[in-house]
Amino acid sequence: MTSALSLFSPVEADLHLLSDNLKQLIGARHPILSAAAEHLFGVSGKRVRPAIVLLLSRAASTDGDITLKHRRLAEITEMIHTASLVHDDVVDESELRRGIPTVHSSFGNRIAVLAGDFLFAQSSWYLANLDNLEVVKLLSQVIMDLAEGEIRQGLNRFDTGLSLDAYLEKSYYKTASLIANSSKAAAVLSETSDSVANDFYQYGRHLGLAFQIVDDILDFTASEDSLGKPAASDLKSGNLTAPALYALEEQPYLETLIEREFAQDGDLEQAIALVQDSEGIQRSRELATYHAQTAVKHLQVLPSSEARQALINLADYVLRRLY
Repeated sequence: MTSALSLFSPVEADLHLLSDNLKQLIGARHPILSAAAEHLFGVSGKRVRPAIVLLLSRAASTDGDITLKHRRLAEITEMIHTASLVHDDVVDESELRRGIPTVHSSFGNRIAVLAGDFLFAQSSWYLANLDNLEVVKLLSQVIMDLAEGEIRQGLNRFDTGLSLDAYLEKSYYKTASLIANSSKAAAVLSETSDSVANDFYQYGRHLGLAFQIVDDILDFTASEDSLGKPAASDLKSGNLTAPALYALEEQPYLETLIEREFAQDGDLEQAIALVQDSEGIQRSRELATYHAQTAVKHLQVLPSSEARQALINLADYVLRRLY
């Protein structure tokens, strides 16, 4: 199976530069926050979000080159994403992220919250310095959406009446908004037409939704080692995702288990089994496939290039994570 990192070969050098720049951008004004940032950016992550920004920027360029503002946008995108992960891990009380201890488990909740705030503030500062009001609006919307998504998830815990549309809307706020709006911002910096900018947005939106749905399927099908966190952690915390929502349509007893919040011994294990024995996972695969294929359709506006092909392959890679 092709790895995400090999997909990004057209921007490999850009991503190396991004990793170096991220550590420098955080600065060393406060040793503990700097240590937390080093802990975060030292993780060998896939850098999917900044890679998308860089690939779209190169694909939109007439000569395949990009500006310093495109590079800074990619860095801001990763800072916002990382800040949201730090806060999510505090809220979810997650001990591991990508198989390593989370910031709050290493430094404590107080430092984790401050580190997340610090990264959001830093990203806002560098965003303002791009001197492009439309880009500022796009990425500021993302920060609001991230908070909205987390609030909705918290309010809807163990809610068996949650609709699939509400789940997708929450998934947009939590995951797809950043990819969609940073993709559109790349088009704005490239001075494309409004229609091309909208295609970039739609590519990011649908790819982000596919990515989240696949993550939610893997929560039921992958091992704890491959997830880098406990399996079925979403269901255990009352966060109902596509596989569970589909399963509820055909497994009535699942509703009982969820509504009593898995209070009795064996409830969670029984709920997982009911989801796995239903059509929920297969229907979720079909939903993810729809969004990945729709994302690719919005790349037709771009001329053929290595960067464009990498973006197409990325949509395929998102789905192949299931197999």
